[in-house]
Amino acid sequence: MRILAPFAKAARTLRGGPAAIVLIALVICALFAPLLAPFPYDAMNLPAANLEPSAKHWMGTDEFGRDLFSRVLYGARISLGIAVSSMAASVLIGVIIGGLAGYFGGWIDRALMAISDMTWSFPEILIALVLIAIIGPGLGSTAVAITVGYFAQFARLTRAQIIALKGETYIEAARNLGASDAVILFRHLIPNAMTPVLVAGMLATGDAIILEATLGFFGLGAQPPLPSWGAIMSSGTAQIFLAPWIILYPGIVIAITVVSINLFGDALIDALDIRGKVREG
Repeated sequence: MRILAPFAKAARTLRGGPAAIVLIALVICALFAPLLAPFPYDAMNLPAANLEPSAKHWMGTDEFGRDLFSRVLYGARISLGIAVSSMAASVLIGVIIGGLAGYFGGWIDRALMAISDMTWSFPEILIALVLIAIIGPGLGSTAVAITVGYFAQFARLTRAQIIALKGETYIEAARNLGASDAVILFRHLIPNAMTPVLVAGMLATGDAIILEATLGFFGLGAQPPLPSWGAIMSSGTAQIFLAPWIILYPGIVIAITVVSINLFGDALIDALDIRGKVREG
């Protein structure tokens, strides 16, 4: 509950409140897409191809006559699901690596940080392209690419937090009472280091959504007929002058999602007074 308190505080702010509402609405749309979508996402109707937005088709139809609103709803399940699950895995891996490196130090620290820095020295999109070239395109390879591309920053952040905390009096007391290294690290240190890591993970989720959309746009993510926001935009490039709504609406949804994540992330930073602590230091 202590970890979630800043999130609740951020949701009550002028910036964080509307952003939280938008994000919750997006999650609801993703979870309940089968109930909310007026048409099956893969139902083709060629006579209704490239129809303009109307009361029947709120976002129009694509080149195969598929309802674009339904595809965007289902696309939220894929785009948000891949970005959030991959970022969660990335945070978990980064926290474990950074925790071990910060706590034990020495050669363990140097070895783990060397591995992390190898991935951090390349752009995420380059790492993603290399991994997808090895594994092959698809949702699984996209998830792996995002996870590998981002864990280093969480490892570095966790390591810094652990180094700052491991000299605290309560850690020395736990050690003197006979607590093992595993108990000290995973029960006392990591929980107290998690809040800034979760904030960084949330902010990075916006980047992960863009990366997933980029891979989908180039046909390396979700494969047809599965809809992801990037894949929908990719199919709309050939119809951009005939049916611009195919690329417009998914792009707007991506922009709204990323902006909402960033606004809520800024509200979280203010709730934690991270900027004030940096100025004091």
